[in-house]
Amino acid sequence: MYDKSLVVDILQQISNAIETIQKRFEPIKTVNDFTDTPEGMEKLDSICMLLIAIGESIKNIDKITNKELLPMYPQIDWKGAKGMRDIISHHYFDIDAEEIYNVCDTKLKSLLSVIKDIQKDLSY
Repeated sequence: MYDKSLVVDILQQISNAIETIQKRFEPIKTVNDFTDTPEGMEKLDSICMLLIAIGESIKNIDKITNKELLPMYPQIDWKGAKGMRDIISHHYFDIDAEEIYNVCDTKLKSLLSVIKDIQKDLSY
């Protein structure tokens, strides 16, 4: 058995990071809002840093739970989330702003919902 309280703490950190990304992403309406101004690039950089933290935290959950917890929630592409972390970390100068935009626009809401579901499930 794994340390549920540790996993719950990590899930809360992921939840907080997603909510921070969502706040920072609110004024971004197009990819150009990231790329055309220094302020947009700062937002892109800060969002990428949090995406790295989320991916690393997901990897840690897999490690702590012997890869048994996350597969119970197949609606999320966990491998993709971890892969995003690797791409941003190791190929930072080749980051595709459009891909980051798409992740923020289409993936984070469902990830947050599932993270909250996992938190609830582990609270029982």
